[in-house]
Amino acid sequence: MSRTHIRNRVVATLAALAFTSAAPTAVAQDTPAESAAPGDLVSSARTSFHPLPGQPTNTDSWRITYRSTTAKGAPNVVSGTVIVPKDGRKGPRPLVTYAVGTVGLADQCAPSAGFPKGTTVEANLINQAVLRGWAVAVTDYEGLGTPGDHTYTVGRAEGQAVLDAARAALRHPEAGLSKDSPVGIMGYSQGGQASSWAAELHDSYAPELKVEGTATGGVPADLLKVADFNDGNIGAGLILMAATGQNAAFPELKLDSYLNDKGRTYVDFMKKNCVAVDTVAGLFQRISDVTVKNPLNEPDWQRRLNESKLGSHAPDHPVYLYHGGLDELIPYNVGKQLRADWCAKGAKVQWRSHPLLGHIGGVTIGAFPAMDWLSDRFAGRPTNGNC
Repeated sequence: MSRTHIRNRVVATLAALAFTSAAPTAVAQDTPAESAAPGDLVSSARTSFHPLPGQPTNTDSWRITYRSTTAKGAPNVVSGTVIVPKDGRKGPRPLVTYAVGTVGLADQCAPSAGFPKGTTVEANLINQAVLRGWAVAVTDYEGLGTPGDHTYTVGRAEGQAVLDAARAALRHPEAGLSKDSPVGIMGYSQGGQASSWAAELHDSYAPELKVEGTATGGVPADLLKVADFNDGNIGAGLILMAATGQNAAFPELKLDSYLNDKGRTYVDFMKKNCVAVDTVAGLFQRISDVTVKNPLNEPDWQRRLNESKLGSHAPDHPVYLYHGGLDELIPYNVGKQLRADWCAKGAKVQWRSHPLLGHIGGVTIGAFPAMDWLSDRFAGRPTNGNC
């Protein structure tokens, strides 16, 4: 297959992921962030949740900001959305803290910016959770929808934002949720990294959350292997986005000193746009095309990237892990290795391979059995996994 044909196919696929610009929803300040604990609400304002433009949903929703923690352990403020079905249900209902896949680096790409317009792509999957009667908390991640740069692919920051979104939803005075609500964690791609990190961090960072299970797919569990796989490939633009995200969390890495003029132009462009445009712009680029020296060969970069590597700690609850066998962005073997690492540490892992699915197919088709698995966990049905 020619590169031209691949480029056209990718452009057509990613066109479905395009986001329109949206100004961040105005919020009223309630709680000083510096005095808040992780998961405390800083602000809240009514918003609307639309899976598609103009498509109504029978939900209450709030655009929130809440306290979380950076990868270095400092307090920060993250934005997100809390969505609750208006179905008259009494008593604790399940809450899913949902981590979206890559949307981009610009604030207008944030899920909370797209929900009112119906332009957040994974809103259709999130709506499937809502239709099951589950409340959903969706983090925007650090620096996406709030001041500062998005710390894209920085695992610890993402996982903490996911867990704190659940805390914020449970503490929201209007959401009607209970501290006894069973909690599920779900995400794919970048969201797979974030949800997997949330699973590994749960017992140390947010043990009071009653997490019944994590459903996570297409996980970039080893960023160095993912970068090597995508160098000069269709996901090449994601490498530069990830480097930008790591540099946002760890400015001492000094990304700009490694970039040539072309690389600096790309980074500036990516910070202003969303994933569809960014990915197409970076198609088939090699790291050597945009740098004067490859930062991924340097010990400080390797150390920080390896800090986001998953598999060193077993989640303290069951995990459903899935991956497409034809994934063109996240190597299938990276997913298999995460399974092996967790299983070796005694985790309860239900592994599901989708041999004929690529990356996009993995999220659109793989989400439904993943939600069925979460539903069983909410119902209290046991699972031992298939390690």
